[in-house]
Amino acid sequence: MTTESTSTSGAHTTRAARPAGGGLALAPQRGARGRTAAPRPRQAPQAPFVAALVAVECAAVLPAAAVLTPGQRSAALLLQLTACVVALHARAGLYRPTALGAVRAGRYAGLLDELPVLAGRLAAVWCAAAALLAARSPEQALGPGTLAGAYALHLAAVCAGRAAVHHRRRRVARDQPRAALVVGAPPAAQRLAALLLQHPDHGVRPVGLVAAPQDIPQPAGAGPSPGPALPLLVSPEDVQRAVIQNGVQDVLFVTADEGAPRAEQLALMHRHGCATWLVGPPARVGARPAGAVPEPMGRHLWGYAFHLLQGPGPRPGRAAKRALDVAGAGLLLLAAAPVLLLCAVAVRLADGPGVLFRQERVGEGGRLFTLLKFRTLRPADEREAATRWSVAHDERLGTVGSFLRRTSLDELPQLWNVLRGDMSLVGPRPERPYFVERFSRLHGDYAARHRMPAGLTGLAQVHGLRGDTSIEDRCRFDNHYIDHWSLGQDVRILLRTAATLIRPAGS
Repeated sequence: MTTESTSTSGAHTTRAARPAGGGLALAPQRGARGRTAAPRPRQAPQAPFVAALVAVECAAVLPAAAVLTPGQRSAALLLQLTACVVALHARAGLYRPTALGAVRAGRYAGLLDELPVLAGRLAAVWCAAAALLAARSPEQALGPGTLAGAYALHLAAVCAGRAAVHHRRRRVARDQPRAALVVGAPPAAQRLAALLLQHPDHGVRPVGLVAAPQDIPQPAGAGPSPGPALPLLVSPEDVQRAVIQNGVQDVLFVTADEGAPRAEQLALMHRHGCATWLVGPPARVGARPAGAVPEPMGRHLWGYAFHLLQGPGPRPGRAAKRALDVAGAGLLLLAAAPVLLLCAVAVRLADGPGVLFRQERVGEGGRLFTLLKFRTLRPADEREAATRWSVAHDERLGTVGSFLRRTSLDELPQLWNVLRGDMSLVGPRPERPYFVERFSRLHGDYAARHRMPAGLTGLAQVHGLRGDTSIEDRCRFDNHYIDHWSLGQDVRILLRTAATLIRPAGS
């Protein structure tokens, strides 16, 4: 385990620089209340909606079973029907999260777009079930009337349930829109941003416009603006700050007459883990491959066709990394329970009430979370805690606080952050929002550290980069770790961290 405290007088610290682009004012995050780094907007989670759709498929077979005789209504038949329906619908992409905003829960925009697929697959499933039942038990064969009635009730129940789920999803998307950047020449990008802000049902909230200098036809502020007064982001530093401060997950490229988006802009957005979408008239978005199934008419952004250029997707091995985190943090919490208790008692006796110190930190993708530590001293106020480096030899440190920092025992409560999923055992050390904004301006690759979960320890820490050390060096090590991550590397870093704890340097 490591600490990230640094002396304010260290040789490697630098002064805060003025934001590139002359004091750019980013669109404020909802509920941010002036904070320097805002959390990602609360997103509609994908898994609950997929689970709700699967639950609809499981429950919809019950009305159909009501018209069957007791001999026909076997549990095995109903389970087989449900399993076949779920498998076929998954094959058709009815659970796949491939679209923006309100239609992100599936490939189709709504019930009417899904109806032909639902009706066809349910008909095939019921016909197959009737044939198998007749072959197995001729006396229990389904008559035409019974088959038609069961099919109609099943289809009606599926449609009603999926309609309710889609309605709820659209409502959540409207109330909790995803922050997005719009990339393109300012007039076209502003028009698209204005339409999305006027029609929030698409679940997309533009927070900035990105344009190359050569795409800007006139000086900023000259002439009437065709769209909302969103900040114009020109430099990579502007884009980094916008992604972190607004929790951007999607980037919409407005197609130009001359062709595809610029490669350097695409690479920049993918570096920040954003899904990129090409938006424009169908003729510009690109012709469909031969034999491709056309997208449903309801899938659009207020008349604009769109398709995914590249999504962030889960990194290979992330499930194994999370399993290592849960197992490791759980076992360490159990093993360290006596030590935790002793530390808590010592802090309580030495410093009074308030054993744990809670502080807001920036995690994966710019999300904020509350980091836990044992309290080693009491800051003068909240501003000091949020904007002042922890000094190694602060005069306010008592014997207990100094010992906890020197041995890194003050970091033990962060095992609970790992178990919760806020952090990982290994990863870049999380920092406070104030310093994330500052360092993102000073170091071009600092924001890229948030591509993976923050960690208790990391490659930088096992190389001695903690305490009064260079932020630039830490940033370089953190990004090298992310670019070359492997589960085996995590295990080696944990073993090296354990070795350093035997001879702690502390902070």
